[in-house]
Amino acid sequence: MSILAGAATVPLIHVFFSEVLGTAILLLLGVGVVAGVVLPKTKATGAGWIVITFGWGLGVFAGVYAAYRSGGHLNPAVTLGLLASGAQEYAPGVAVNLASTLTYVAGEMLGGFLGAVGAYLSYKRHFDQEAPAADKLAIFCTAPEIRSFGWNLVTEIIATFVLVYVIIRFGNTPTELGPLAAALLVVGLGLSLGGPTGYAINPARDLGPRIAHAVLPIPGKGGNDWSYAWVPVVGPIIGGVLAGLLATAF
Repeated sequence: MSILAGAATVPLIHVFFSEVLGTAILLLLGVGVVAGVVLPKTKATGAGWIVITFGWGLGVFAGVYAAYRSGGHLNPAVTLGLLASGAQEYAPGVAVNLASTLTYVAGEMLGGFLGAVGAYLSYKRHFDQEAPAADKLAIFCTAPEIRSFGWNLVTEIIATFVLVYVIIRFGNTPTELGPLAAALLVVGLGLSLGGPTGYAINPARDLGPRIAHAVLPIPGKGGNDWSYAWVPVVGPIIGGVLAGLLATAF
């Protein structure tokens, strides 16, 4: 099907707000769990990486349910992966075309920003406490433990490829686990491949909150590490598209 062809039976305004809400809930819970672990004087301070990975997985679980009307993409890499796979619909009643593609991506990016703002408001008094600027930034967006743009990009491509390829394959299985399967997949990716870069695997997860960090009045927040910001956008897009193409080939 041509990207310019096809008419959606679900209004695109419904698709847009579904993706905004679902992605906002994902980021509210994901950024929120990192804030709880990293910021001082919370009940979860120092709880560790495993808590963070499960928090992100449960954020996916809740976000996909919240965005059921649009199929719960919550991630431009998923949307573009489905496009590359030759899918006829993004969700039941939502045709794959240029307008719907842009609607998904716009909703996901706005939702990422709003979810991060919600997490900031939830932890406002803790953000006001003294903490390293790098820790406050890490609550909103990813950064590599060893900075090497090329290899960091490879990590994000591989992790996102696994995410999108397996999600596409979920659609061909009879288990109907749906959001639970996606949530467990994200937990597994965090535990296995999240160590080098923090596993953005989603441009909306990283860029939307990074912009929120830039505009919010966070004391002692420092810079936004824009020199790295392209990696968690470009890497997931490449990984998602490759996954869609391979799913088509096989």
